[in-house]
Amino acid sequence: MIYKHSKSTKFRAENQFKTIKATVIFTCASLIFFSTVESAIAHHPMGGITPANFWEGLLSGMGHPIIGIDHLAFVVAVGLIAATIPNGILILASFLATAMLGTGIHLLSIDLPLTEIAIAFSVVVFGVMLAFKQKLNTLLLIIFAGIAGIFHGYAYGEAIIGAEMTPLLAYLIGFTAIQLFIALLAMKFTELVSNYWQNQFLALIRFLGLAISAIGVVFFTNAIL
Repeated sequence: MIYKHSKSTKFRAENQFKTIKATVIFTCASLIFFSTVESAIAHHPMGGITPANFWEGLLSGMGHPIIGIDHLAFVVAVGLIAATIPNGILILASFLATAMLGTGIHLLSIDLPLTEIAIAFSVVVFGVMLAFKQKLNTLLLIIFAGIAGIFHGYAYGEAIIGAEMTPLLAYLIGFTAIQLFIALLAMKFTELVSNYWQNQFLALIRFLGLAISAIGVVFFTNAIL
C-alpha cells in the first residue's frame, strides 16, 4: 500500500510538472510571437497621452513593464536568477533602484545612446546565464542588473515626459511596484518548482533561460535593423 501510494504521488507530481511545462512553453511562445510586433507601442501604455493625475500615472507605470515584452522578460529573468543564488534579492534591489534613476536621466533630457540595443542585450545576457548556469558572482550580477536598470528606466521615462509631479511620482511607484511583484512571483515559482520537482528543476530553468534569451534576440535584431 505504501509503495502504491508513493507511486501514485510520483505520477501526480510528474503530470503536474508536465502541465506546468506545457503552460510555460505556450506562454513563452506567445511572448516571442508578440515581441515581433513593433516594439515602440510598448513604451506608451496610455496610447502616447501623458498621464494627467495620480491614477493615470500609477496605471501607466504599472502597464509599461507588462506590455513591454522585453522589460517583462528581463524582470522575470532577474527574479529567477535572484531565487537561485545567495543574497539574490540584492540583484532585484539594484535593478529597481537604477530603473528609477534611468527615468530621472530621461526626464533631465540627458541623452542615453543605444537604449533599445542595451535593453535587448540585457535580456539576452540574463537569459543565457539562466540557460547555461554556472557559478554566478553576486557582485557582478548586482552591477550588471544596475546598469541594465538605467537603460530600462530610461525607456520608461519616455511615457512620462511633460507630466506634473503627482502623476510622475505615481508613475515611479507604479512601475517599481509591478516589477517587484513580477520578480517576487518568479522567485516564488522557482522555489515551488525546486521543492516539488527537483529532478526537472534545472531543465525547466534552462528552458526558461533559452526562451528569455530568444525574446532578447528578437528585440536586439529589431533594434539593429
